[in-house]
Amino acid sequence: MNVDHLLMSIPPLLVYVVVAVVIGLESLGIPLPGEVTLVAAAILSAHDQLDVSPLWVAVAGAAGAIVGDSIGYEIGHHYGRRLLVWLRRRFPRHFGAKQIAYAEHVFTRHGIWAVFFGRFVALLRIFAGPLSGILRLPYHRFLPANAAGGIVWAFGTTYGVYVLGTAAEHWLKAFAWVGLAVFVLGGLLASTVMGRRIRRAVDDYAAAHPDKVAEIEAQG
Repeated sequence: MNVDHLLMSIPPLLVYVVVAVVIGLESLGIPLPGEVTLVAAAILSAHDQLDVSPLWVAVAGAAGAIVGDSIGYEIGHHYGRRLLVWLRRRFPRHFGAKQIAYAEHVFTRHGIWAVFFGRFVALLRIFAGPLSGILRLPYHRFLPANAAGGIVWAFGTTYGVYVLGTAAEHWLKAFAWVGLAVFVLGGLLASTVMGRRIRRAVDDYAAAHPDKVAEIEAQG
């Protein structure tokens, strides 16, 4: 069975469910590759021999983001900083004291704008819901920012990949997947660069505010 036959054997409904579930769990605060999953599904939708719809990929991504963030908000609101302690123990690489201190700084300073723009940044994306609840950001302010960020991110990413993927199929013909692979590698490179910038910002903030980091470490 070649790659095309394998791809055509995937039910479109399964693609939408996987997109919604992975993004939803990431939005709860579980470090999963939500953006990679959305991009992969968008690439499938660009293949004209498959039945995967870019519209439903985008809807699934937006729904997963909005619902996942809302549930994460409620969990953070109910459990408070105990949730951060649990996340630090469970996922120390993603929820270290430095990362938590930096995320708290961003969300405290920028409020709903951090919720909206945080959807586009991997580190802040997994913090948005739980941390907004912990910091007691009013839900009537959180929800519109959360919904707007989720919709713009999901539809923008999906249709950006879809348009480029469709163009690759049209112009590259037999080499379409090579073009898509180059596009994906470019996206991963951009994501890597962004990740390094965020890590640098985290380290700079931790160096400038060691008391904040120490306070979080002392919580357990």
